[in-house]
Amino acid sequence: MTGRKLILCDCLGSQTVDPGKLEEATGIACSRVHTALCMEQSAAAAKAIEEGGAIIACQQERHFFEELAGDLDAGMPEFVDLRDRAGWSQDDRSNAPKMAALVVDAMLEPPATKVRDVESAGLCLILGDAEVALSAARQLFDMLNVTVLLEPGADAGDGDDRRFDVVHGRLAGASGAFGSFEVHIEALQERVRGGRGAPQLTEPRARAKSTCDIILDLSGGQPLFSAHEKREGYLRADPKSAEARIAAIIEASQLVGTFEKPLYVRLDPQLCAHSRAQKTGCTRCLDLCPTGAITPNGDHVEVDAMVCAGCGACSAVCPSGAISYDAPPVGAVFKRIEVLAGTWRKLSEDAPRLLVHDAGFGAEVIRLSARYGKGLPADVIPMEVSSLAAFGNAEMLAALASGFATVTTLVSPTTEKDGLGFEVELANAIAGEGKAFLIEPGEPDALEEAIWVEEVPDAVAEPILPLGSRRQVTRLSAKALNGEDAVIALPERAPYGSLNVDTDACTLCLSCVSLCPSGALADNPDMPQLRFQEDACLQCGICAHACPENAIALVPQLNLAGEALSHRVVHEEEPFACIECGAPFGVRSTVMRITEKLAGKHSMFASQDAIRMIQMCDDCRVNAAYHSENNPFAAGERPRVRTTEDYQSKRKDH
Repeated sequence: MTGRKLILCDCLGSQTVDPGKLEEATGIACSRVHTALCMEQSAAAAKAIEEGGAIIACQQERHFFEELAGDLDAGMPEFVDLRDRAGWSQDDRSNAPKMAALVVDAMLEPPATKVRDVESAGLCLILGDAEVALSAARQLFDMLNVTVLLEPGADAGDGDDRRFDVVHGRLAGASGAFGSFEVHIEALQERVRGGRGAPQLTEPRARAKSTCDIILDLSGGQPLFSAHEKREGYLRADPKSAEARIAAIIEASQLVGTFEKPLYVRLDPQLCAHSRAQKTGCTRCLDLCPTGAITPNGDHVEVDAMVCAGCGACSAVCPSGAISYDAPPVGAVFKRIEVLAGTWRKLSEDAPRLLVHDAGFGAEVIRLSARYGKGLPADVIPMEVSSLAAFGNAEMLAALASGFATVTTLVSPTTEKDGLGFEVELANAIAGEGKAFLIEPGEPDALEEAIWVEEVPDAVAEPILPLGSRRQVTRLSAKALNGEDAVIALPERAPYGSLNVDTDACTLCLSCVSLCPSGALADNPDMPQLRFQEDACLQCGICAHACPENAIALVPQLNLAGEALSHRVVHEEEPFACIECGAPFGVRSTVMRITEKLAGKHSMFASQDAIRMIQMCDDCRVNAAYHSENNPFAAGERPRVRTTEDYQSKRKDH
């Protein structure tokens, strides 16, 4: 962090800033504390910006400092918000540890987000009643290639406006996303070009398919898509609200050209535990995806990157890591948690609390509380994330094991909350009740009521470094919070656990082994054994669904003992020795059971020799069948190969 300098301001004396402690904890040089950096002391800001490496400790007046940098033709400074998130508070404890943590977090280099180019030629389909839809078309025709879809028989007025297309029909369905929508229309009728008088319509077509880049839905009916507000390119407005219609029309007019679509998640199909041999296992991501971007595709799932809105819920619940959030990657989130907790400890021996929030609603509630209320307590560190739903049990446990006393997720009205409740429940089951919380404050007062508490639980004695995959970090965190050999009972559908095998019912057919997607179940090529590695089990349920004897039951738990990392025998039997050569093959109980069921009770096993073949290995069975009285391999003498002489002699005879 050399070369950077933190430019401080106490905002007209409304907050306390300690540059000495900030410099000590962050390693970043600090300026003196200014009072009005955006007003009469702006010359100091200009000088710092010109020198380069400036970090302005103010977000409220960011626009002013960016304009100042533009006027100076200098590089843009960096920014960090210390006032609203740390300085403005009724807590009389030192805010230096939190300020230092926020500074170091803000200075982390964010990983680049992967994107895909989306081309839009401005093909726009407008839905709605004639008056509203045609009015919107007249405002958009010179910016977009517009088609208006009216109901069959709807009055289109004189219908003589040739600047855009008008068709009649019923929209039967739509799929896709911005730049690649596909629509299906029933009873489609198009205008017949030319002729005198009102335009004529073609005969209705039973079913038509078309594509467009944008859908402007002014129908006021049911949305065409689930979670429609997250479907890019689908603009829906209340036709009765002129303000809403105008906003949608303005937004639609801007959707022409090349756009960058973030690729929010990464998929590794080989790790997916959705299905094997048409036996469905894990459906966690399918159950939670609000936009329908995730669909089954054979043994795994597939993600439509164009439809994915980036809520991240799939990443939080995926037990194998087949789907992982990539904007930013989970490793970057773990790094931020480590930096926040580690920097805090440089200036304080007390345990901090983590408040996770989004950039919209959550950040605004915090700002309002700071300006008009009590603000955040000095020990509550806010952490802004791009996706709250992606902050699952692994991230919560990583924070608790890194030294935070509690983790609170501040959800907004638009947050995908379906999976978050279970993630909090799972985190509390592993870390202990009262460590992870989910709050949805409607106003700053509700936020303050939730976080201004007198009793705070103790933090972990020896913090960890959260490195590795989500499953690895979960296990590492659980050990720090519970000890080395604890076995923790978990709620149903937890992605960690063991299994119970009914040894009386199990025949060691090993169908479960061949279908296990994670390799948690294995056999022994030298012995009739079923082996199990608990740490690898995803609790997907494929083994239980595939077992023909219903001998397997899942047990959700987290076993922190070392034995969970290696295979153990859960069922074994004595092998059967071939009655001819003595070589072991199969399972003794199974061979004897088959012998008992077939001997003398089936026409193919009526003789003693046929019964004996059941108890032979493959090689001996083939050999016995070859030498048996009714040898299926036996045949008469091979016919002699015909030669040229045979054909010539036949001609002489004739």
